[in-house]
Amino acid sequence: MPITITMPALSPTMTEGKLANWQVKEGDSVSSGDVLAEIETDKATMEVEAVDEGTVGKILIEGGTDNVAVNTPIAVLLEDGEDASDLAGFDAGDTSAPSAAKAPAAPEPDNDTGSAPEAAIAPSGQSGNRVFASPLARRIAATGGIDIAAISGTGPRGRIVKADVEAFIASGGATAKAAPAPATVAPEAPATAMPVAATPPHAGEYEEIPLNGMRKTIARRLTESKQTIPHFYLTIECELDNLLAMRKELNGRSDDYKISVNDFIIRASALALKKLPAANAIWGGDKILQYKDIDISVAVAVDGGLITPVVRAADQKGLASISGEMKDLAGKAKDGKLMPEEYQGGCFSISNLGMFGIKEFSAVINPPQSAILAVGAGEQRPVIRDGAVAVATMMSVTLSCDHRVIDGAVGAELLKYFKGYIEEPLTMML
Repeated sequence: MPITITMPALSPTMTEGKLANWQVKEGDSVSSGDVLAEIETDKATMEVEAVDEGTVGKILIEGGTDNVAVNTPIAVLLEDGEDASDLAGFDAGDTSAPSAAKAPAAPEPDNDTGSAPEAAIAPSGQSGNRVFASPLARRIAATGGIDIAAISGTGPRGRIVKADVEAFIASGGATAKAAPAPATVAPEAPATAMPVAATPPHAGEYEEIPLNGMRKTIARRLTESKQTIPHFYLTIECELDNLLAMRKELNGRSDDYKISVNDFIIRASALALKKLPAANAIWGGDKILQYKDIDISVAVAVDGGLITPVVRAADQKGLASISGEMKDLAGKAKDGKLMPEEYQGGCFSISNLGMFGIKEFSAVINPPQSAILAVGAGEQRPVIRDGAVAVATMMSVTLSCDHRVIDGAVGAELLKYFKGYIEEPLTMML
């Protein structure tokens, strides 16, 4: 019977998205892995691939449609031997229809109740050579090296669900490998409804600009941050002359890389967090979650908002490696091509407005993180050295801290280590 393709969830918090465009048209034949459409989320534009093979029988949602809810039927796929006549009387919203689309690295729900059950499934969970199982069940089985076909399904119409795989493992059917923990496991606070402003009184002409998904998310999350996170701020001055001299020397040695001041800041932040693990933590509701990996989020301005791609294990990477990775991530961010695993997670953020000439500012913490470093411009200022006035290139940085996780002394110690690395950059090489 025809297969319903539904709007996929491309991130843990996605409830709706924009169906940007279709890469196929009605009548096209598709195979597993073929790109069906592009979906715009609040973070990026992602490709949706086919899981099953068949022919595109009907497109239900046109390209360019905004605010399409997750799990809304968007198209119907005809299986081998079916034609347009099989669509007569077929209800694309029928919950017995399986989803035939998948998104790369899309997180699954913790249970299988949100997935549509398969149609016409034999009690064993198989139909011919086809095995019907939820995406989460398939992932758990693949992680444990388990043949999914060896498991009996207990879900609707024999569908193999998460509980079936776990029961199979518990019975000694296979030894599963431990799945890696997600980068951020703290539960996100419930979304608060954004108030709708009344139409302003006439005060001249204006243009009404609808909010895109990214701007809606920024508004919601940062409002939540200022309302629920007890911010406090610490500012310190760093001398940059030694760092600038080292940067010039390193960049003059090779044309294979061009290290920026921001690359030094990322590495210095990571090394400071390594020295002070208590600051590499987030608020977990009734606990503090202290992470072992040091993943640094870096704010990148894009059309319509900003996004924070993550440099993973930044303490273990050299300056050239960080530089190359940041150029790649920033390019993807501006093109809207970041994958979820490239912007999700991270315990610490950096926001650098120095290139705009901003001397000093305070940034808003990006929940569930507990700190963000706001970096100002490097500029020549008078300083007192050995009782005399001298000129040095100085940079102001302000650390915003979540007081539930980071106390004043901890925040101050973190900035002390950061300042040490910035002013003596050779120590970053040790």
